[in-house]
Amino acid sequence: MWRYFLVFYYYLIALFVILLDQSTKWLIVNNMHQGESISIIDNVLYITSHRNQGAAWGILQGQMWLFYVITIVVIAAIMYYIYKAAKGKWLLGVSLAFMLGGAIGNFIDRVIHKEVVDFIHTYIFGYNFPVFNIADSALVIGVIMLMIQMLLDERESKEKLNGDNGTHHS
Repeated sequence: MWRYFLVFYYYLIALFVILLDQSTKWLIVNNMHQGESISIIDNVLYITSHRNQGAAWGILQGQMWLFYVITIVVIAAIMYYIYKAAKGKWLLGVSLAFMLGGAIGNFIDRVIHKEVVDFIHTYIFGYNFPVFNIADSALVIGVIMLMIQMLLDERESKEKLNGDNGTHHS
């Protein structure tokens, strides 16, 4: 029973990401002209209405069919792993939930608009970073959390291999 509650909880996190992503994109599409920019913190953070028909950094422009196929496969794989692998690993479950919400958020854009609505525009250490959105952020956060979970799993397996006698082997 607990397992199903956790799976439901992970799907709620994904749903929250999707709703936040889609509502912010709706605000941008309905209140800003494409290319319009609002300064939040000068030379650091802007809200800029931007569209992207490709992937990160604008690669694979116009290859919608490829994004549809890849996204459907990714969504199915994430849902499978939420159900099968996240049992007893809340960090893994939450990371997969963030990735699921991000993948679905951008998928909705591609299906409805034939492009992804981006609006978070940053200059990090003087670098004009590509404009992104909440779904992209959720994907990155999910991947970082997944990497942390993988490091924890590796550490745990090394501890089991070396025994729990407190000795440390480098």
